[in-house]
Amino acid sequence: MVTRNFTAAIYREDDGFVALCPELDVVSQGDTLQQARDNLREAVELFLETADESEIAERLHGEVYLTGLEVSVG
Repeated sequence: MVTRNFTAAIYREDDGFVALCPELDVVSQGDTLQQARDNLREAVELFLETADESEIAERLHGEVYLTGLEVSVG
Protein backbone atom coordinates (compact mmCIF):
# COMPACT_ATOMS: atom_id res chain seq x y z
CA MET A 1 0.00 0.00 0.00
CA VAL A 2 1.26 3.47 -0.95
CA THR A 3 0.59 6.56 1.16
CA ARG A 4 0.15 9.95 -0.53
CA ASN A 5 -0.34 13.37 1.01
CA PHE A 6 -3.10 15.67 -0.16
CA THR A 7 -4.41 19.05 0.98
CA ALA A 8 -7.65 19.48 2.90
CA ALA A 9 -9.21 22.95 2.78
CA ILE A 10 -12.08 23.06 5.28
CA TYR A 11 -14.54 25.86 5.90
CA ARG A 12 -17.68 26.35 7.95
CA GLU A 13 -20.99 26.43 6.12
CA ASP A 14 -24.17 26.98 8.13
CA ASP A 15 -24.13 24.39 10.96
CA GLY A 16 -21.45 22.15 9.46
CA PHE A 17 -18.17 22.05 7.60
CA VAL A 18 -17.25 21.54 3.94
CA ALA A 19 -13.93 19.89 3.09
CA LEU A 20 -12.19 20.13 -0.29
CA CYS A 21 -9.19 18.27 -1.66
CA PRO A 22 -8.01 20.76 -4.31
CA GLU A 23 -5.53 18.35 -5.90
CA LEU A 24 -8.39 16.09 -7.04
CA ASP A 25 -11.43 18.39 -6.83
CA VAL A 26 -13.07 16.01 -4.34
CA VAL A 27 -15.46 17.49 -1.77
CA SER A 28 -17.14 16.14 1.35
CA GLN A 29 -18.77 17.51 4.48
CA GLY A 30 -19.38 16.82 8.15
CA ASP A 31 -21.02 18.16 11.28
CA THR A 32 -17.63 18.82 12.93
CA LEU A 33 -14.22 19.80 11.63
CA GLN A 34 -12.84 16.33 12.38
CA GLN A 35 -15.82 14.58 10.78
CA ALA A 36 -15.44 16.69 7.62
CA ARG A 37 -11.73 15.81 7.48
CA ASP A 38 -12.41 12.10 8.02
CA ASN A 39 -15.20 12.10 5.42
CA LEU A 40 -12.90 13.82 2.92
CA ARG A 41 -10.20 11.21 3.52
CA GLU A 42 -12.75 8.46 2.84
CA ALA A 43 -14.03 10.25 -0.29
CA VAL A 44 -10.49 10.65 -1.67
CA GLU A 45 -9.67 7.00 -0.93
CA LEU A 46 -12.87 5.84 -2.68
CA PHE A 47 -12.17 8.10 -5.66
CA LEU A 48 -8.64 6.75 -6.03
CA GLU A 49 -9.87 3.14 -5.70
CA THR A 50 -12.66 3.44 -8.27
CA ALA A 51 -11.57 6.04 -10.86
CA ASP A 52 -9.79 5.15 -14.07
CA GLU A 53 -6.11 6.07 -14.19
CA SER A 54 -6.94 8.53 -16.98
CA GLU A 55 -9.53 10.33 -14.83
CA ILE A 56 -7.10 10.55 -11.93
CA ALA A 57 -4.39 11.93 -14.22
CA GLU A 58 -6.82 14.44 -15.75
CA ARG A 59 -8.04 15.74 -12.38
CA LEU A 60 -4.78 15.62 -10.44
CA HIS A 61 -3.23 19.01 -9.83
CA GLY A 62 0.41 18.33 -8.98
CA GLU A 63 1.04 21.53 -7.07
CA VAL A 64 -1.50 23.41 -4.95
CA TYR A 65 -0.73 26.60 -3.07
CA LEU A 66 -2.95 28.06 -0.35
CA THR A 67 -2.40 31.69 0.49
CA GLY A 68 -4.21 34.72 1.79
CA LEU A 69 -5.63 37.21 -0.68
CA GLU A 70 -6.15 40.91 0.00
CA VAL A 71 -8.95 42.45 -2.08
CA SER A 72 -10.18 46.04 -2.23
CA VAL A 73 -13.97 46.29 -2.05
CA GLY A 74 -16.00 49.44 -2.81
